[in-house]
Amino acid sequence: MPWTITDIPDQTGRTAVVTGANGGLGFETARALAGAGAHVIMAARNLDKAEQAKADLLADDPHASLEVRALDLASLESVRAFAGPVAQVHPRLDLLINNAGVMGTPRLETADGFELQFGTNHLGHFTLTALLMPALLTGPDSRVVTVTSAGRHYGGRLRRNDPHHRTSYNPWRAYGQSKMANLRFAVELDRRLRSAGATTRSLAANPGFSNTDLQAQSVRATGGGRSQRFFRRWVKRIGTSPAEGALPQLRAATDPVAQGGTLYTPRWVSGGPPVRRPILPPSRRTGELKNLWELSERETGIAFDVAGMVAAADP
Repeated sequence: MPWTITDIPDQTGRTAVVTGANGGLGFETARALAGAGAHVIMAARNLDKAEQAKADLLADDPHASLEVRALDLASLESVRAFAGPVAQVHPRLDLLINNAGVMGTPRLETADGFELQFGTNHLGHFTLTALLMPALLTGPDSRVVTVTSAGRHYGGRLRRNDPHHRTSYNPWRAYGQSKMANLRFAVELDRRLRSAGATTRSLAANPGFSNTDLQAQSVRATGGGRSQRFFRRWVKRIGTSPAEGALPQLRAATDPVAQGGTLYTPRWVSGGPPVRRPILPPSRRTGELKNLWELSERETGIAFDVAGMVAAADP
């Protein structure tokens, strides 16, 4: 039988952080997790939209346990301002869903001078995961789920010496690199967790071709770019609903038999029930994964010492 949200086990007593929870996939993920009993921290850049999203969820389910907090992944200062209080109030976290992202933008920079897509989609989540990892390690079955995309296949090789595309820029190549980084980060994080003997798992999810506001945002960001308008038209015609697009990350986050280091995608690439798919060899090469990790530490200034964190968490 196809996996659906009715297969989500009881999440009562568990706490989840969902980035980009004010709309699209993040909103549906928050809805499903809260509906299963989890306390959901809705992390979003736009607090007005997030509060409205919370109100909409509570209107459907008055018993939902929800909390809105400001998080701008395009600012490391904002990431730190989010992570510190969250870890203090919630010393145990069970789920981190690295869902938020931007797509197909012109070359813009984050507050820290990173190319916007790589900085938001990957480096912001890399930093957030590192800062929340001590709290995640306290949970008996905690998971980190990082959302990638089929666009990762257009990323090419990681630009180690020019990750921010300062010498040349193509919006889809930059987007592909950020989504490639999302997948490889998920794989390498899980490898380091397992090597350190942690029970925390790291997985990846691809929503397929889902009709969310992401495509519309890319059209607005480019002032109506041709390729952005093309994808916007087609996703409105054939894209799946946000609720269906959220299923892969929900299965990765909650299926009791889901294994770390794996990827969940729609069965038919662009849509369908969530299934586990193999991760191609280029995203499992030790050297490539190590290069991305080192580059991420260098750019963010974060020493993400997984082994040291696991050792410190061991009672």
